[in-house]
Amino acid sequence: MGFLNFVQIHKIMKYKAPASDLFVLNRKNFAKHMLPGTAAVFFSNDMLVTNADGHYLFTQNSNLYYLSGIDQEKTILFLFPDAPRPEWREVLFILKTNATIQIWEGWKYSIEEAREASGVKTIRYADTFDAFIRTVISHCTGFYLDFNEHERNSLTASGAGNRFASFLREEFPAHPLHRAAPILENLRSIKSKWELTQLQEAIDITAKAFNRVLGFLKPGVMEYEVEAEITHEFIRNRATGHAYTPIIGSGYNACVLHYIENKEMCQDGDLILMDFGAEYGNYSADLTRTVPVNGKFSKRQKDIYSAVLRVHKAAVKMLVPGTLLEEYHVEVGKLMESELLGLKLISKTDIKNQDPAWPAYKKYFMHGTSHFLGLDTHDVGNRYQPFKEGMVFTCEPGIYIPEEKIGIRIENDILVGKKAPIDLMKHIPYEVEEIESLMNQRKKK
Repeated sequence: MGFLNFVQIHKIMKYKAPASDLFVLNRKNFAKHMLPGTAAVFFSNDMLVTNADGHYLFTQNSNLYYLSGIDQEKTILFLFPDAPRPEWREVLFILKTNATIQIWEGWKYSIEEAREASGVKTIRYADTFDAFIRTVISHCTGFYLDFNEHERNSLTASGAGNRFASFLREEFPAHPLHRAAPILENLRSIKSKWELTQLQEAIDITAKAFNRVLGFLKPGVMEYEVEAEITHEFIRNRATGHAYTPIIGSGYNACVLHYIENKEMCQDGDLILMDFGAEYGNYSADLTRTVPVNGKFSKRQKDIYSAVLRVHKAAVKMLVPGTLLEEYHVEVGKLMESELLGLKLISKTDIKNQDPAWPAYKKYFMHGTSHFLGLDTHDVGNRYQPFKEGMVFTCEPGIYIPEEKIGIRIENDILVGKKAPIDLMKHIPYEVEEIESLMNQRKKK
């Protein structure tokens, strides 16, 4: 009797996955945008090699997960709404496990488990995909393929989608190829109730980590120790890890926007900027808080912090249906300009002589205020279309003064509501008095 015949490995996910209803709905919505007679193919991300026989931790392709709910390598989703045979209309291909894989890697989806997770009725093994395509291709008028078209993407590495496109162009050049990315960009930017549940869980875990840090921080601890406290709280609460590499910058390091070394000692009198977020079930939280290492803001630190907080609160109010992201950033810039004038960091002369392409306030606030959030930290979405109910954005103004070793950013995750914004992080402290009180209460324990 073979190993697989007498050992049954049950599905145990680290996180609680959404109901398959989410993925069934997502596929239906995508299919509505497909041209008649076309098919769509989505591939999981490749396993990436580190060195020798090592691999990076697998991260699922966000679009494949959005449409299937399958969080595993070597997965393919095929959609063909107008297929002449019903069993061709949705087909999910998964890795065929065996005794060796079970011994070395453990659980993989069974056909029944993949069907339950995805809501796809026809499940096949990935090693049958090539033969399947050659069977159905004469009935397809073209293919929708998924490529990374994110405006911030600068990677040149190709994946399974690129390889499949090359195969089609070489062997079936008469079949036109269509872009899946614009369809999914619009669909994914509006979050369903299931997605908001996952996102809120990621946020709540992030809140627990921040509260833990408030009781841990003191002069003399290392930035990497702070990172370790956050990581500990993430993992013990079933997060799959960090949504992105955390930024833990004290003193001058807080002025380096993408500081990730997290290697310096936190000094008495300095501020520490912490930008981190939990990933839960592939959904990303994104939080930034800036607090005094010793638990007490100096007057100068408090003045600058209060200025950032005023901009943050005013910016949140603009995250409503109908707002345009580009116009929103301009308006937030005007708010920041006023605050920097009040802090005497810029002058009216600076404003009069400024380059319109790089306003005077950009010297101290050089990044944007908001980005889409969801399955990815910098999630997909069309920045040139008006905000709609159900979109989720970060709101993260900041002021950075390297010569004073002061860098302050305050960031919350905001849901665009029907009439007013909904702060998904309203339970995470950010008022000066609240932060000081919590830090000093916990230090006494």
